[in-house]
Amino acid sequence: MNGFVEQHAEQVRLAAERIHGRVRRTPTLTTDLDAEVRLKPECFQVTGSFKPRGAFNAILSLVARGDRPPGVIAVSSGNHAQAVALAASTVGLPALILIPEDANPAKVAATRALGAEVIQEGITFANREQRLREVMAERGFVLVHPFDDWDVIHGQGTAVRELLHDEPELDVVATPVGGGGLLAGSAISAKSHRPGLKVVGVEPAAADDAYRTWRSGAIQTLATSPATLADGVRTTAIGTRNFEVMFGHGLVDEIVTVTEEEIAGAIQVAWSRLHLALEPTGTLPLAAYLSGKLPKGRVGLVLSGGNANLQTVATLLETK
Repeated sequence: MNGFVEQHAEQVRLAAERIHGRVRRTPTLTTDLDAEVRLKPECFQVTGSFKPRGAFNAILSLVARGDRPPGVIAVSSGNHAQAVALAASTVGLPALILIPEDANPAKVAATRALGAEVIQEGITFANREQRLREVMAERGFVLVHPFDDWDVIHGQGTAVRELLHDEPELDVVATPVGGGGLLAGSAISAKSHRPGLKVVGVEPAAADDAYRTWRSGAIQTLATSPATLADGVRTTAIGTRNFEVMFGHGLVDEIVTVTEEEIAGAIQVAWSRLHLALEPTGTLPLAAYLSGKLPKGRVGLVLSGGNANLQTVATLLETK
């Protein structure tokens, strides 16, 4: 194991200890789709996605360092928002979340229900970073970044750490990729477990910045927020720390893309055959598997969350 992987794998181990009892150890499931496939359904995680792993690690680490800012702030389309709201409330810190106006209403409502202040009016994907800087300056709140933060990356790596504890002989691990927090953390855990274990990121073809980045060797940024069913990966570029892990150190072997039709098909399989209430983003690895885009062998699919827009899912299931 090289020094970079060893150093960060130790931080993932410490993150697992730190967040123990705050998050759930989600199960590893078999499926009748294929005896070689294992599922890690993070829809069973607290708040319905993998995000509390990183949020709790970041906020608990902040407090452990002796920092108690006036509050924490984040930008999110919904899942990170809920995770930050929950983690902040646990340690008695106010949380303020900037969420774009067109975000999933269910995710917005859940974030408010967890005690966070939400600013949505006038927030778009185009201006949210500028508004973030303005509000941070006004309030003095500390940013909990959704992906470009080492504490967040290490926390997200605990999901695959659990998966490989349950299924140590996997040949391939596949996760969704948006900003890259889950994929980077997963890659650290996978390569520290066995360097030859293949790590694959899956993103919509309509939001293929990570694929372009992998092919070019430099961070590629989409001109506008992409239109895709998978609203959890509508970032326009991966983060710099995520790039360092994934491509700078070569811990991710491949990025594959799936079409909107393949995502819709995966939703239908997840809800009707696997009986898993996944959101479109959570089905990305399943979509890649079903469409034959993953390497052969024993495959672990990290199904990242289940905070679906029920109207969208109902429409997709009706068209089956």
